[in-house]
Amino acid sequence: MRILIANDDGIDAVGIQILVKRLQQDYAVLVVAPDRNHSGASNSLTLNRPLQPVKVAGNQYRVDGTPTDCVNLALSGLIDGEVDLVVSGVNHGANLGDDVIYSGTVAAAMEARHLGRPALAVSLVGNEHFDTAAEVVMRLLKDAHTLSVPAGILLNVNVPDLPYDELKGIQVTRLGYRHQAQAPISAQHPKGLPSFWIGALSEPHDASEGTDFFAVENGYVSITPIHTDMTCYEAKSSLEQWTDTVNL
Repeated sequence: MRILIANDDGIDAVGIQILVKRLQQDYAVLVVAPDRNHSGASNSLTLNRPLQPVKVAGNQYRVDGTPTDCVNLALSGLIDGEVDLVVSGVNHGANLGDDVIYSGTVAAAMEARHLGRPALAVSLVGNEHFDTAAEVVMRLLKDAHTLSVPAGILLNVNVPDLPYDELKGIQVTRLGYRHQAQAPISAQHPKGLPSFWIGALSEPHDASEGTDFFAVENGYVSITPIHTDMTCYEAKSSLEQWTDTVNL
């Protein structure tokens, strides 16, 4: 099996390099990642200029674009041949609950599913035990041949920032959600122009049992199946009743 590894923190990030080192012990690995940090890039594609992949090592390429760009180019076959599976990460920090809306890590895995490859998005809920997250990925891949999920599903994996032998196990979870994000913060500009930092994420609003927040807080690896169909089927009936009264 040949694995494509991408991320949103950039090709030189600690998380992706530790994952590459671990996976290439047992698998053929191709690395295609942004040349700089693209956290929060979501599913954005670069459409206003051409992209320039650059080979930086035998199996590693950096791209002057987004995480989604990287996966799109790699799976098109333009960068070093075919791959069977995509792993995005290991992200520096959590991708829990509604974080997935903004996450470049999750977006890279989502692009892989759009292009017909199974995919994992992997995040460490912290910035220390990346080796733990890499080992979790290895354990999951060893049994991946027994997993069958519907088309369009990706797996969002969040790993507690703990030594591997302190993990309590794995929980299959649903996404929790956070309170409204904090307000933007004013920043000084040398020319006096209005400038702001986007506000920080807020604490969880729904971190109840069964959520991804709950699992990692209690020492479990969280795995949440995510699909790209964002239709709210529960709302269709009432919406149809409303539109029946609208005259066009």
